[in-house]
This record gives sequence, C-alpha cells and structure tokens, in this order.
Amino acid sequence: MASSLSPSHHLTSIPLPSDPGGEVVPIHIVTHASQLPPEFLKPSPDNKLVIGFDCEGVDLCRNGTLCIMQLAFPDAIYLVDAIEGGKTLVEACKPALESSYITKVIHDCKRDSEALYFQFNIKLHNVFDTQIAYSLIEEQEGGTKVPDDYISFVGLLADPRYCGISYLEKQEVRVLLRQDPNFWKYRPLSELMVRAATDDVRFLLYIYNKMVVKMNQKSLWYLAVRGALYCRCFCITDNDYADWPPLPPIPENLVKDNNALEEEILSVVDVPPGKMGLVIGRRGASILAIKESCNAEIFIGGDKGPPDKVFVIGPVKQVRKAEAILRGRMLEVYY
Repeated sequence: MASSLSPSHHLTSIPLPSDPGGEVVPIHIVTHASQLPPEFLKPSPDNKLVIGFDCEGVDLCRNGTLCIMQLAFPDAIYLVDAIEGGKTLVEACKPALESSYITKVIHDCKRDSEALYFQFNIKLHNVFDTQIAYSLIEEQEGGTKVPDDYISFVGLLADPRYCGISYLEKQEVRVLLRQDPNFWKYRPLSELMVRAATDDVRFLLYIYNKMVVKMNQKSLWYLAVRGALYCRCFCITDNDYADWPPLPPIPENLVKDNNALEEEILSVVDVPPGKMGLVIGRRGASILAIKESCNAEIFIGGDKGPPDKVFVIGPVKQVRKAEAILRGRMLEVYY
C-alpha cells in the first residue's frame, strides 16, 4: 500500500469519515514513477481505488504548463512534480487517470482535463466531480437550479454539511499568482507551495464520503455522465470523441422503473469571427438570457480559449434549443 514507501519530511492531516480531526500522513514529492504506489500505476478490477485529484499549473489549459498533479490517498498524499519528472513521469500516470477502476475525486475537472489531453494525450476518465455532485444534491433535495451558480472549492469547504472550514490560504496563493503567474514553476517547492497543493486535495475524500451517501442512483448516474462530458468539454477532437471511453449507460433498474432519465450530450457550437460579442451581449446579458431559457449548461472558453466556440452540456432537447438560440443570436444585425 501507499504507506509502505519511505515518508518525506512533509506531513499533513487527512480528515476521516469517523474522525474530522483526521490522521497525520506523509506528503511525498514525486519525481519518478517508482515513488508512486504500484496499485495506482497498474489499475486492477481486483483493487479499485478512490483518490483525491487536482492539478496546478501556469495558465492551466491546452496552451499552459501543467506543473503538479496532486493525488490524495487515505494514508498519504503524492505531489507529482511534472516540472522535475517531466513528460515521462506524467505519462506513467496515464493508465490510472484513464482507468475505470480508479475514481478521481476532483472539483471542476474541465481545465485539468484539457491540460492533460493536449499536453500529454491523457483522456481523464471516471471522475467524481464535487462541483457537479453539489448541484445534483441540491436539486435532489428540492433546490432550484440557477444559471452559473457553481460552487467554488472554497465555498464547498466552508459548507458545514461537507467540511465546514475556512480556506484562507487559497486567497493568499491567488494573490501570489496574480503577482507572478509562474508561481507553480519554481523549484525546489517551497513550504507554501507544498501546503497549498496539499490543501487542494486533502479534504476531497472526506467530502466524497459525505456526498456519496446523500445521492440516489439517479443522481449518481447523472454525476457519472456529466463528469464524463465535463472531461471532454474543452478537449475538441476531429472524430466526435470516438476514441474516448463511452458514456455510462442508463442502469437497467432505472430504465425499468421509468424514472424518465434523459440522455445528455455535449455540443460544440462554432462562432464565426466577430460574432462572439453578439453571443455574450453587453455585460453578459445575452448569454445569461440563453442560459435562463434552456435547462443546459453553457461554457465559453474565455481568455484561456478556445475563443471561437461555445460548449453546451445537457439533455438532448435542451441542447438543441440552446444551439438554435445561439445561432439566432449570431445572425442578429444592428442598425
């Protein structure tokens, strides 16, 4: 198991389901694949894993630089140093990151997946996205879905139902990143870098255990599908994702029970040059109106790109409705 490896001098605590105070565990700085647990490097149906996962980098997207991958096990945290270990180290993690036997618990996987795909040809798969899970639990418990109401990781940690802690260091790191965007590139890793990277994953398994018991089978299915679509979101391909793992099928018992589950899809809408302003509208009014009129999630690449596409995720009919409205906005002419 992971704890058999020699510990580093860095330590942290991981909250346990039975003990929010947590257990003190080692933090390993990984520069070679041999420092990672064998059960992670060689996924097996006989030894399924659930791990916390996150990535840090410089302008983390297709064109940025992935610097660290964080892996949270119940008995250790591994900071996979993509700067020191290079492409060889990250690619050694490819079987695990693409495996159905390892559940990756992550908060908002879209940009992490994009960076992994374009920089290392890794198709992130089988994620438990806590941002999606939070929204599904709110809906399941009678809440109203509000466009763009995606909880931040800081907000999730502060929610007493899941963690109930403040994450003040996150703001400190954000300030440093604004001052120096290359913050995550510097080596050796400072104590602040190690602590900040660790804090982004050490609560994820605790939150996972709090969330998964709240979710019914319908919500779990939607979570699996939307997680897969989020992973694909910014990873545009020429073959309509034919080489990606298939989307999870509707469970047989839910089909038999006629629970009215709707197939969900991802659509990529091309925006002609000069038309994105019509789609977004003054102060975002146009895109917000589209989101309010469709039961679908709509994402724009923004500063990180891609600048000429809109990504729509949701039930087929709602996605088609959003596509039609988007194309109508692109045709508008002002006199």
